[in-house]
Amino acid sequence: MYAVVFGKNPKLSKAEFWAFTRRFGLRARAIENSENWLIFECNRRIEHLFHKLGGSLKLIKIIGKGEEAINEFKYSKHFTISFYGKEDWKLWRKMGSKIKKNFKEEGSSKFFKPRNVYSMPSELILKGFPETKDFTFLFGNELYVGETLMIADPFELKKLDVGRPRQRAILSIPPRLARIMINLSEKREGNFLDPFCGVGTIVQEFLLQGLNAYGSDINPKILEAARQNIKWLRKEFGLKRNAHLEVCDAKRLQKCFRTKFDAIITEPYLGKPLKHFPSRSEAMRMAKELDHFYYPVFEGFAKVLKRNGRVVFVFPAYKLEDGKIYRRDRKWLKKLGFEVLAKYTDFEPRHRVVRDIHVLRYRG
Repeated sequence: MYAVVFGKNPKLSKAEFWAFTRRFGLRARAIENSENWLIFECNRRIEHLFHKLGGSLKLIKIIGKGEEAINEFKYSKHFTISFYGKEDWKLWRKMGSKIKKNFKEEGSSKFFKPRNVYSMPSELILKGFPETKDFTFLFGNELYVGETLMIADPFELKKLDVGRPRQRAILSIPPRLARIMINLSEKREGNFLDPFCGVGTIVQEFLLQGLNAYGSDINPKILEAARQNIKWLRKEFGLKRNAHLEVCDAKRLQKCFRTKFDAIITEPYLGKPLKHFPSRSEAMRMAKELDHFYYPVFEGFAKVLKRNGRVVFVFPAYKLEDGKIYRRDRKWLKKLGFEVLAKYTDFEPRHRVVRDIHVLRYRG
C-alpha cells in the first residue's frame, strides 16, 4: 500500500496521478481519498516511475494503521516526521519522542523538530541531510503510518528552468506543468510534438521521458534558443536522444513534418499581458478574438495527428474583477473532430490569465 502527497494544485495533481497510472498500466486502486493526498494499492513499479510525475511531492510506503505501527519503523540515525490531515504540535512531538525511544536499543538518533512545521520540507532530505528518514502520519478515516520512499526533486526542476542557458521569464511554462501535461495525454510512447515550443520546456520533458521529441516555433530566434537548451540538456543529463526542431507556422504543420503524431502537448500564445482584472464582457471578447487564431491551428493539428491521437492544450481563461473565472466553451472543437475528455485550471491567485488545460482526443 502506498500514498502520494499532492502539490499546490491538488485537483490537477490528482487528475495527473490517475492519468499517469493508466499511461503506465499500473492498475492502482484507491483506498482513501483526501484533498491533498491519496492512499492506494499498486504494484511496485510505482517506485521506479514516480519521478515522471509533476504534481506529486512524495511517495510514501504505508507500513500500518494506528500509533502502534511506529514499532515497525527501521532504525535511522536521523529522522523527521510529517503530519497530513491534522495539526497537533503536542502529538507531533510525542510521536517523534516515541520513535526516538524505540530506536534507543539500536543506537542514538536525532529527531529534527522544525518549529510549527508538520510536513517536513524536501530540502532537509535532499540538501542538508540526505540520509534522513521521513516518517509520515496521514489522518483520514483511520490513521495511516508510513515512510517516505521518494520525493520530487525541487532542485532538478529549478535547474531545468533557470539553470539552462536560454530562458524566457514569465512566458515559459514551468517544467512541473510540462510533466503534468505529458501524463494527462496518457500516451506512453510514440511521436510527441510541441508546435509552440518557445525555448523548449515541453520538448525537454519529451526527451527526459525517452519520447520521440519534435518541436516547432514560428520565430527562428526563439527556436535557436530552444536548440541551445536541448544541447545543454543532453550534455547535463547524458541523453542520447535528440529533438527534431523546425521553424514552422502551427497552422501549416503538414508542410514541416512528414511524421504523424501520437500526441501534441503545447501552450500557445495566450494573448497580451493584462494590466487589470477584466470584466466578463472584456474576457468574452478577448477569448473570442483568440479563437480566430486557435481554430486554424486545430485544423493544422487534424492533418498531422494519428487517429485517436491526444492533444493537451492550454487555452486562456480569465480571473474576473468580481473574483470569478471565465472559461469559454469551444463547441467548434467537435466540428473539427476533437472530443474534449477533461478540463483543468492552473493559476496563482495573483494571475489575471488562467491556464485552462484541455485534454482532447482526435476522432478523425
